[in-house]
Amino acid sequence: MFNSKQFKTFRNIFAVVVIASFATAPLALAHDPAEHAKTDAAAEKSVTGEIVDMMCYVDHNAMGDSHGQSCGAKCIKNGGPVGIVENGKAYLVVGEHKPINDELADSCGKTITLKGKFVERGGVALLENAEIVKK
Repeated sequence: MFNSKQFKTFRNIFAVVVIASFATAPLALAHDPAEHAKTDAAAEKSVTGEIVDMMCYVDHNAMGDSHGQSCGAKCIKNGGPVGIVENGKAYLVVGEHKPINDELADSCGKTITLKGKFVERGGVALLENAEIVKK
């Protein structure tokens, strides 16, 4: 079978192969080409719905013009997260890698149309690079 020297060589090579496979396995699993393609091909989407201040919307379903112009607009102007709700689905809204709060605060509680890149992960829907669609 193996002599002592051959066994040590085989054992060392085997150990290197096993260690290398364990070390590189997370890299192979982390790069899922299908998931990457989904992210790259994120769809441009138009959403028509009510602008909401996400803190009050998520906490106590605050919507409507009366809340939007009293509390919601203030929260958005002060940096609170802004969203849009279309047919019961809420989207977190951001501009081009920055908040879009200043442009949307006065529309809180009102129905408008936004367009942007739609992405969703972990149950969070996001409309990024959002722009207001002028009618």
